[in-house]
Amino acid sequence: MTKLAVFDCDGTLVDSQANICQSMETAFRIAGIAAPPRDAIRRIVGLSLVEAIRALLPEADDAQHRRMAADYKQAFFDLRTSGAMAEEPLFDGIEDVLETLADDGWLLGVATGKSDRGLAHILAHHGLADRFVTLQTADRHPSKPDPAMLLAAIDAAGAMPRTTAMIGDTSFDMAMAKAAGARAIGVAWGYHDVRDLADAGADVVADRVAALPGLLA
Repeated sequence: MTKLAVFDCDGTLVDSQANICQSMETAFRIAGIAAPPRDAIRRIVGLSLVEAIRALLPEADDAQHRRMAADYKQAFFDLRTSGAMAEEPLFDGIEDVLETLADDGWLLGVATGKSDRGLAHILAHHGLADRFVTLQTADRHPSKPDPAMLLAAIDAAGAMPRTTAMIGDTSFDMAMAKAAGARAIGVAWGYHDVRDLADAGADVVADRVAALPGLLA
């Protein structure tokens, strides 16, 4: 039986909120619109980029959402290439948890609203690229909570929904897991409240990183 643990990236594996918020604020500034507060920006982390901007600015049309998404991508790229990007650290204990799960026979994957390039960069930076057997991003799938990227991860790993756990910090992750028939494991150190995770269908919520192997077992 193939056991698969699929992780969200932003807010679950790494703390990337500073760069996300700054890039989103730049996109709004270019559009001549007051940026939403950072609490609101953190709440859309995990959605694909156009969907995230649509959630923050529902009164705008699709063309503006897409222009702002392009400006966000450029702002994020500029942060990276200029050396001004804030550190995007792994949450404490993540490396140990990934090693423990692999030793316990779990295959590991990622399902994220990041782009292929963004995910590859962050995994390479932290030396984690070889840990995962499947990487699913917004470049090839509809936005969470659509289950497409999780179902693709399950298929690529040769697993089944009932032997798969989705680990994430947002209600989008929990809803995606439920739609795919997988176990939904929330984490309390990310960008959505624990109550939001429970309301979206979390089977359990880890209050600390080190608790994850026990909850999966």
